[in-house]
Amino acid sequence: MPTVTETYMGDLRVKCTHEQSGASILTDAPTDNRGKGEAFSPTDLVATALGSCAVTIMGIYADTHGLDITGAQVSVNKVMAENPRRIGAIEMTINMPERAYPEKHKKGLEVAARGCPVFRSLHPDTEKKMTFVWK
Repeated sequence: MPTVTETYMGDLRVKCTHEQSGASILTDAPTDNRGKGEAFSPTDLVATALGSCAVTIMGIYADTHGLDITGAQVSVNKVMAENPRRIGAIEMTINMPERAYPEKHKKGLEVAARGCPVFRSLHPDTEKKMTFVWK
């Protein structure tokens, strides 16, 4: 069984259904590439995947070490490049909740984020910037 089934709806819109859960999302081409920009673009989803993957792997690290990162927020900025058109950079800021994290665990959480599968799957030419804000 496939992980995701996708149906082209016309007008540069695609319905994507996660087969295991039945959850669906729509994608649209971005306005700078002939689309309406009324939903995530495919490249927005790549950037989003990096952010959610990073904080998920941080959550696994946190659970393993008895830490609570509930409330951590990730802001993601995707920067497109030309010739060929592609994602040139993904810039992320991870704002951690105001808690007293030991320095060794701050480092461990940052290493965990940069070791997430999406980070490792992106092309080396795609710049990946992660900034952590510890309160």
